[in-house]
Amino acid sequence: MFPELITIGETMVLFEAAADGPLQYIHQFNKKCGGAESNVAIGVTRLGHSAGFISQVGDEEFGKFVISSIRGEGVDTSRVKINEDFSTGLYIKETLREGSNQVYYYRKGSAASQMKKEELDWEYLRQAKVIHLTGITPFLSDSCEELIYAVAEFAKENNILLSFDPNIRYKLMSDKPDAKDIVLKIAKLADLVMPGIDEAEYLLGTRDYNEIAQYFLNAGVSKIAIKNGDIGTYYDSKEDEAGFIPSIKVDRVVDPIGAGDGFAAGLLSGLLEGKSLKEAVTMGSTIGAMVVTVKGDVEGLPRREALENFHRKSVDVLR
Repeated sequence: MFPELITIGETMVLFEAAADGPLQYIHQFNKKCGGAESNVAIGVTRLGHSAGFISQVGDEEFGKFVISSIRGEGVDTSRVKINEDFSTGLYIKETLREGSNQVYYYRKGSAASQMKKEELDWEYLRQAKVIHLTGITPFLSDSCEELIYAVAEFAKENNILLSFDPNIRYKLMSDKPDAKDIVLKIAKLADLVMPGIDEAEYLLGTRDYNEIAQYFLNAGVSKIAIKNGDIGTYYDSKEDEAGFIPSIKVDRVVDPIGAGDGFAAGLLSGLLEGKSLKEAVTMGSTIGAMVVTVKGDVEGLPRREALENFHRKSVDVLR
């Protein structure tokens, strides 16, 4: 059985500081794994949908850990290749204080950066209802950039919904003078684009919701959701379905990392279920709010019952 949603990218081993403060003074770490694309796949799976993840990891214990962690969440990892010549990427998360994080990446030349379009199982991709990409993967290497373009074109040719989260990583893009053009080229091939307001400003030079939406819709995108943190999300589509969903207020933000991936998982799950864009954005916003109340990238991603309970409580609070 082929998964409904397939995503492609890099999942790294995460060493999360066991205490708050600068890493210079931290001596213990918790080992986890994380990556934007696999986070979305896990989020979709927890909501009752099937998801597949395509990547490469090293032929070492860290690579085994990444595969077993993602597979243990119910995600299909059958197309994750084990590369004998390159290592699994690493990153370290520093928490200076609750709600304030810094991330350090050690991923240059990683196994995932060796992915090539020639190695993809195109028949596997052809069966998907949704392919989800981010603006991270094309900056891992030249071959990854070519792969992402090829997958985007493939989705378009085969009428597969292509979802794109710019997920801009400025450190990763720093040596690419044409970084904006690369992100915009992929975005224009997508059916659904979900930038953060800061990302949209970086790409287009404006924070005006309508201007941003019209730029992408005129470029061929059919749906757009513009995330603005704890303020809300503006959405629009070629079906003239436009509006704004205020963010759900939470008592305190424990860890903001992963909120965007939770949003994407909720929105895409909603669309897989045939919900309207408004309903899907509401679902994504609810999950984004849930994620920031829990420490960790995927720990706050809810299962269906938890999502419904949280939403009911949120509605009660708003009343």
